[in-house]
Amino acid sequence: MSSMDGDGVKPKTQGGLWRLIVLVARAVRLRCPTCGRGKIFCGWFTMHDACPHCSRPFQRGPGFFLGSIYFNYGITAMLVLVMYFAFFFSEVLTDRQLLVVMTVFALVFPLWFFRYARALWIAFDELWDPTFAPPTTTVTATTDSSQPNPK
Repeated sequence: MSSMDGDGVKPKTQGGLWRLIVLVARAVRLRCPTCGRGKIFCGWFTMHDACPHCSRPFQRGPGFFLGSIYFNYGITAMLVLVMYFAFFFSEVLTDRQLLVVMTVFALVFPLWFFRYARALWIAFDELWDPTFAPPTTTVTATTDSSQPNPK
């Protein structure tokens, strides 16, 4: 299994759409986008600085995770909008009940989705701008010093 990652996918032979699917699947599992084995989080809100398995750094610099806030906000806003209109037109809840349900959802869901938003941000960063390559072994050619160099 040395030529494959933690989820059984060959790392550098995937096409564009397949690579996107693999990276999103790893993000949903909260795993490293590079190797698929290491966990991104060591607590509910605490992240590892780097992958425990392949040493891929998870943060590139200050403000790196600002984009994950947009993921979190966008998904939350989209779900609130869809749920609001679904409940509003189905008339299952009164206006006051709908307000309470949507408010609670809008406050609780982003806290739960925080880890997934960060994992998705790291995965999309890996897709669009990969800067980390796992260490590879290279074979160097050696020359025999007893032989004269041909010119």
